[in-house]
Amino acid sequence: MTTTDNEVINLNTATVVELQTLDGIGVKKAEQIIAYREEHGGFKSIEEIKQVSGIGEKRFEALKDKVTV
Repeated sequence: MTTTDNEVINLNTATVVELQTLDGIGVKKAEQIIAYREEHGGFKSIEEIKQVSGIGEKRFEALKDKVTV
């Protein structure tokens, strides 16, 4: 499964498999995103994904057009 150019992944509902379709997101990072989401009651904004370990400004720039909340 891969994302198409116009497919957007919701950070608050995506599964591990769906998150892995994003560039640079593997199983471990997808699990960290879900753990963060569960611990904080969901993402309030897409920028909040930068709080997940290993996702910095550069990775965020690559992901921002492919994710939503």
